[in-house]
Amino acid sequence: MPSDPSRGRRAQSLLRRAGWWPCLVAGLLALAVVVLCSGLAAFERRETLENAEDRAELVARALEDHVTRTVESASLILRTLGEGIAGQASTDPARLQPMLAQSLISSLPFLRSVAVLDEQGRVLASSIPAEQGARVALNRLGPLPAVGREQLQRLLPGRSLGDLAEAAAAPQAAGVGMLPLIRALKGPGGQTLLVVALINPGALANFQQGVLSEPGSVALLAGLDGRLIASNDQLSLEPGTRLPAHPVFIDWLPGREHGGYIGTGAQPGPQVVAFRASRTRPLVIVVELSQEVVLQPWNDRLRWLVGLTVVALLAIGLGLGVVLRLTHAKARARQALDRAHEQVALREHELSVLLKSVQELIFRTDADGAITFVNARWAALSAAGVAQARGQRFTELVVAADRERTAALFRADDRAGVRQAQVCIPAADGQPRHFVFAVVPLLDQGSIVGFAGSAVDVSERVVADEQLQHQLAFTGLLLEISPQPVSMVDTDGRYVMVNRAWEELVGRSRADVISSPVGHFLGAQDAELHARQDAQLVAHGGRLRYETQVRHHDGSMRDMLVTKVLVPGSLHGPTGILCTLTDISEFRDAERATREARDLAEEASRSKSEFVANISHELRTPLQAILGFSELGFTRGRDSPKLAGMFTDIHNSGQRMLALVNDLLDVSKIESAVGTFELERCDLRGVVQGVLRELDPLIGQRGLRLQLRLSDAPLTAKVDPARIHQAIRNVVANAIKFSPQGGVLQVQAVATSTDECTISVADRGPGIPPAELESIFETFVQSSRTKDGSGGTGLGLAISRKIVEVHAGQIVAENRADGGAVFRIRLPLRVTGDSHLLTAY
Repeated sequence: MPSDPSRGRRAQSLLRRAGWWPCLVAGLLALAVVVLCSGLAAFERRETLENAEDRAELVARALEDHVTRTVESASLILRTLGEGIAGQASTDPARLQPMLAQSLISSLPFLRSVAVLDEQGRVLASSIPAEQGARVALNRLGPLPAVGREQLQRLLPGRSLGDLAEAAAAPQAAGVGMLPLIRALKGPGGQTLLVVALINPGALANFQQGVLSEPGSVALLAGLDGRLIASNDQLSLEPGTRLPAHPVFIDWLPGREHGGYIGTGAQPGPQVVAFRASRTRPLVIVVELSQEVVLQPWNDRLRWLVGLTVVALLAIGLGLGVVLRLTHAKARARQALDRAHEQVALREHELSVLLKSVQELIFRTDADGAITFVNARWAALSAAGVAQARGQRFTELVVAADRERTAALFRADDRAGVRQAQVCIPAADGQPRHFVFAVVPLLDQGSIVGFAGSAVDVSERVVADEQLQHQLAFTGLLLEISPQPVSMVDTDGRYVMVNRAWEELVGRSRADVISSPVGHFLGAQDAELHARQDAQLVAHGGRLRYETQVRHHDGSMRDMLVTKVLVPGSLHGPTGILCTLTDISEFRDAERATREARDLAEEASRSKSEFVANISHELRTPLQAILGFSELGFTRGRDSPKLAGMFTDIHNSGQRMLALVNDLLDVSKIESAVGTFELERCDLRGVVQGVLRELDPLIGQRGLRLQLRLSDAPLTAKVDPARIHQAIRNVVANAIKFSPQGGVLQVQAVATSTDECTISVADRGPGIPPAELESIFETFVQSSRTKDGSGGTGLGLAISRKIVEVHAGQIVAENRADGGAVFRIRLPLRVTGDSHLLTAY
């Protein structure tokens, strides 16, 4: 039999396709190797830098802990010596010198010396006996602390106090310095003494060198002002050098206590930098690791990784060559096999006719339609086996309505080729099954000797078609009764569907708009807007929402939210755009009304605050004149009691009027943009103590007994110290004013939880009516029990509430069961350890 030319062309096409696949796979493998190796290199580099940054932070923490403990150890020695000196009968050097000799100064290498100085700078006693009697220039030590306080000074050049003596010249040795820690105290006889400990920065530098000595690693100790105190040998800068351009002092401090980054540092080139500020002292540790040194191991591994990548790519190329050779050999073998198959094509002719219509159930019958062969799918029709199917007729299996149509498939007098029909056959489980039969007659010398065919089970498709019709009808009903206007346009921009809500909105029937172009009844500007949005939706897909105005059929303009989505279609693209309209006119009207009302309220508040502020300032000028002349009249009229009493009354009235004006001005400042608050971290215990010191004369005048209770732990909050002082002072002054003569005033400040503290002020006064516990915090409002006899403007508590609320706090008043009232101020606390105090009283 001659070869088929089409079969040869198909073989050549397969040969060409088989040559492309190995190349594609090899290319993908090569790309995967390159991407994997690149990703691995990037991952290791990031890991190397992150490990270096973690190590730098760990070293910074260790060095910061050492520096803090060193300074605190020196502080402990100063406090111990101070307590011993305070217990002496006099400041005789003969008494003080043994105390220094008995201390542990010689066992502490970080201390150069400890000395006791009087107010003139004379050294009364020193751990270096040669310094005794010398006079130190106190101005060289810097600002001195208050009595009972201690202060860490800046780095000074020199080795001992002798270098700071008045007659001594400035030390010339480069890199030699000392870090004074000074404590002021009251000695015997009330004399002010200074206990000075000179910390050796070299000892700190030696510890840094021992912790971090590898090349390219720098550890430095500096003040918060960026002045270098000590460093290891890797840094060439001298102690005392300023580091103003270092990012730690520009970008991080004082906002962060610790952190790390990769960038510039004290050394040239990129660095891995970590820093940590001291918990209690104005010191910061900075650790820098050279990025070049850190990445050196990674560079070594990268060379091996590049070599492995090259080897892998060569292996892929070699494998591709082998696969291509095998592929070409396989294609040639396939061509030989195809030529062999052509020899058996005639023997398979009858089988190819049978398999022409194969789908699921394959069968063969005789000329009368009796089954002679059936495949395993017969089990779907009958519980009997395949062997029992022989001799049965399909006309006996189908439902009665389909028997005539089934018999036509097996008519011997019909010369038609393929015969098809859809019939229903009850299955073995009793459920009706729908099949599409395809039957082909088998001919022998022009006569029908049997039939071959197949039957495809289309029951699911029939059920799906019925469900789809029901779903389409249900969806159409939902769209029809939907209150939202809905429309759909095809890809040519013509309406294909609108619902009843859409007709009611635009006042047009669907018969007028179906198949008409979108926007033919709109203005040119609106039509262009919708066309532009449709083009954007088609280009990018997804869901598109925008707002526009649509004219209602009654002529009014409605604000609409337009939502559009693409309707999926065939592989060639979407079939159209589905659009819904949501009327948001009422929402937009309410939004505009709310905005206008807010603007009016803000303008009214601003005008009120500006008016009160201006009036208060204008009233101060004549009040100052009245107070001045009343004081002058009182001074000149002392000889006349009546005249002096008159000027005293005028002066007291002026003072009350000035207090009222000041309160009004405070209210206006807090309510207006002028009253800004400068927040900083502060210990509230110091604020309370400052208020009580200020009001101590009033407490003494009233003969009150003060019971003060303060928390042992710091109450650190982020507040405006002056404003909080004012709020607490108003509450305490209010309690003093209404307390009976010789009564008890109770003040306490404690932490009620981990993130909140409470400052309470309790008195034994007349109390507050329950109905007025909230109204007394309003401006110009006083309690009905106290407003007649105690004076006041009714502004103090209002100012206190406004200040506390600005700080996210709360102030409330309560009556005590046994008489009197208690005011509680609740303020949020900073997280413990967030930072050392920046401001304290």
